Amino acid sequence: MPQLAILNQKGGVGKTTTAVNLSAALADLGNRVLLIDLDPQAHATLHLGVVPNDETTSVYDVLCRDADIAAVVQPINERLSLIPSSIDLAAAEVELAGEVGRELLLRDHLAKIADDYDYVLIDCAPSLGVLTLNALVAVDEVIIPLQPHFLALHGLSKLLETIEVVARRINGRLRLGGVVFCMFESGTRLANEVTRDVDSFFERVGERKTPWSEARPFRTRIRRNIRLAEAPSFGQSIFQYAADSHGAEDYRNLAKEFVAASGAGQGSHAHAA
Repeated sequence: MPQLAILNQKGGVGKTTTAVNLSAALADLGNRVLLIDLDPQAHATLHLGVVPNDETTSVYDVLCRDADIAAVVQPINERLSLIPSSIDLAAAEVELAGEVGRELLLRDHLAKIADDYDYVLIDCAPSLGVLTLNALVAVDEVIIPLQPHFLALHGLSKLLETIEVVARRINGRLRLGGVVFCMFESGTRLANEVTRDVDSFFERVGERKTPWSEARPFRTRIRRNIRLAEAPSFGQSIFQYAADSHGAEDYRNLAKEFVAASGAGQGSHAHAA
């Protein structure tokens, strides 16, 4: 049962859009999917039409109040479920600072319900703090959304370094599943140059055995699409909001690519462009 974290410490690159719509696409393919919103901004939660309030139990209650994780799960539709976030989660970094084994909390809670799902996806906060560390310890792999601009590689080395440290010290099964280009405009020279740069980067760093040595960008590019930007304000995935849009087509193709690769064995989720 694949468990993956959608991660980039840089905001505005399509991280939450990818977490929500890849989850929805996998569910549309007939899989039982759980999305965990581990970002205090709760954008994935809002994207799926759940508005946190004082009565809402969230992933904060699981991590900081030892709440029953199964009781926090909210069904979105027949096959897609959500563990919501809330602004309270912003206090988790401080509250968990003195907790022994704080980086294992999500892993241990998730183990109680993981068998109920075919896929578990975690939308991480745009930071590399204790919440993101919990995600990296709990999952099998990481998917990194990148926007194809000249800063795309900036910070990628730090992300890979973090993944390697976690894999070496805490979670030996952790690997990079691949990179997803979001807000892609194929007609621009910049997008194509950045794509080549990222391909070259992974060819270079893949020369030694690392958690990312077999990772490459996914073939599917998520094109820049206004419908993707509009869908969150309606509390809907792209498939509910505009099922015939380019955004829906792209995330459907990404899900199919991911499923096909995940059935081919570990280390083959992503393919070179």
